[in-house]
This record gives sequence, structure tokens and C-alpha cells, in this order.
Amino acid sequence: MDKVLKKRVNEVYISLGSNMEDREGNLYTALEQLKRESQIQVMKVSSIYETAPVGYTDQSSFLNLVIKLETTFSPLELLDKLQEIEQFGGRKRVIRWGPRTIDLDILLFNHENINLEQLHVPHPRMFERGFVLIPFREIAPNYTFNDGTTIEQYIDQLTDKEGVQKWKSSSGEDASGHSEN
Repeated sequence: MDKVLKKRVNEVYISLGSNMEDREGNLYTALEQLKRESQIQVMKVSSIYETAPVGYTDQSSFLNLVIKLETTFSPLELLDKLQEIEQFGGRKRVIRWGPRTIDLDILLFNHENINLEQLHVPHPRMFERGFVLIPFREIAPNYTFNDGTTIEQYIDQLTDKEGVQKWKSSSGEDASGHSEN
């Protein structure tokens, strides 16, 4: 009898951000590349939010969203795929927290804690960033983290949440009147 080895399906949350060129187009291009990957199934996509830059502030505002996906990739295989998509999108790593055409970060991988040189999960700064937590809450409103803290509790602790504005709802409706054209 042939045994078919089934790969484990992993639940992953990823943030996407862009603040150069066609910001919205960059997000959708990266999302389409993820959807085309046979080992990835995109389950949920948040609305797009516009936020001021964090860290290096002499740059344009970002558009951000968070997705939930299922994948049979290992954490490092997924990281490689995300970096490949960033390179395809023209990402250049010049200034830390600087301008970027596309940025994809693994926020959570199952409920695992991963501490490797090239990957830290949960993402080390996600709990300080409204542009991550607010779209995350939209697709996982009842999420409870490993430490027992809920998404709502983390959002209540944020100091920058007022700077996170819905730009386009997940249904495609323009929430702000902004246009990339």
C-alpha cells in the first residue's frame, strides 16, 4: 500500500505594507502572487488602512492590510516565498523602516514561538503597531494570543491607533475618498 504523506496545514497571519509608487497596486500584486502559490490558500483579507510612517518618518504614508492564510510551507519556506515576492515587487532594503514598494511580514505562525536569526514569531513589534493590530482585529476579532491577552486588550494599550485610518474596505468601497490615480 502506498502511503500518502500529508503535509501539515499551518495557520498564518501576514501583514502587507507599501508606501512607494502605486501603493494599492503593490498590495494587490503581492496578494495575487500569494493566491497563485499552490501551497498557500488566502482565507481572509482585511480592509486597507493608511498610516503615517513609523521609525524613519521622512517618507510617504503607508497603505497596510493583514491577511490570514493556510499553508503547507514551513516557517522558513514561507519567509523565502515572501522575500521572493518582495524582490519581484522591487523592494530595496536601504534604510531601516524606510520607504518600500512592498513589505510582507509573518506576524503569527500557528501559535508557535519562533526565534531564529532570520525570523522571529510572533513578530517582535506587532503589539506596538496600530497599523498591524487594527487590520488584524478586523479579520480575527476574537483572537487570543499565547500570553492570554486578546486582540482588543492589545489595541486598548496602543498610543498610535488614531493615526490608522481605513482607506478602502475589504468589500472594495473607498472609505476615504483617496485615489492612487
